[in-house]
Amino acid sequence: MKKTSFHFLRVGLAVTFLWIGVLIFKNPGAWGGYLQPWAVGLLPIPLAQAMIGTAILDIAIGAFLLFDFLPWLAALVGAIHILIVLAVSGITDITVRDIGLLVAALALMIDSLPQKVLNKIKLQKL
Repeated sequence: MKKTSFHFLRVGLAVTFLWIGVLIFKNPGAWGGYLQPWAVGLLPIPLAQAMIGTAILDIAIGAFLLFDFLPWLAALVGAIHILIVLAVSGITDITVRDIGLLVAALALMIDSLPQKVLNKIKLQKL
């Protein structure tokens, strides 16, 4: 059962991912500045291209969440994405925001898992 709070969380995360995706598209170089130098060195493509790919990923996650299409999968991908962001950006003043977004994405994923997946998890416990 999807409660009203589920929809508020889903739409709120959707808007956040969509908005950040658009902001990254507008200025990929500035957003690339949040990456630690060691992480930039690992990129197989130029930083601007990596950031545009990130913008596309953010917009896709936001769209899936906004249209309630496979929200569990979008939230899972979003959570993994935020974990990577936390790993490559280091501890800063905005880390606490990313932790909040990570926990929100995980909560949304857990709350929207399909019954088929939940049944498999329950069978694993037995």
